[in-house]
Amino acid sequence: MNEAAQMYWDAFWKSQSQEKPKTVSAWQFGANPDHLAQLVIDGVKTATCSGLVFYERENEPLPSVEEYSVILNSREEPLAIIKTTDVKIMPMNEVPEEFAIAEGEGNRTYLYWKEAHEKWFTEELSKVGLAFSEDMMVVCERFALIDVKR
Repeated sequence: MNEAAQMYWDAFWKSQSQEKPKTVSAWQFGANPDHLAQLVIDGVKTATCSGLVFYERENEPLPSVEEYSVILNSREEPLAIIKTTDVKIMPMNEVPEEFAIAEGEGNRTYLYWKEAHEKWFTEELSKVGLAFSEDMMVVCERFALIDVKR
């Protein structure tokens, strides 16, 4: 976590009447960090997903329920804090329509979600010498917006 994100995190919890959680991560959304973060702030985006293979290749821990994250923009500046409320791992072609709509992107249809994610995964997987398949395992994460940086 960068210094700005750490300062935001610390300041937020200082204003709360509860103990600060011990772990937090800071990250930005993939394809268009600024736009996707704004969808979170606007309450439109309440879910995200990524390929399980990316967590495995980068040796990154999977998101977990009750975990907090500082959402960053494309300049690595903190914008908001979210809390993970649900995590499920499933084949991409079994992601339910309701989850796809909760991602809040495009015209908020399953078809848009499927096409956008297939394109994104195809491009990202090809960078590491892997091919996309409709039954690739994805990590589906739901979250709640906790705070927006003022």
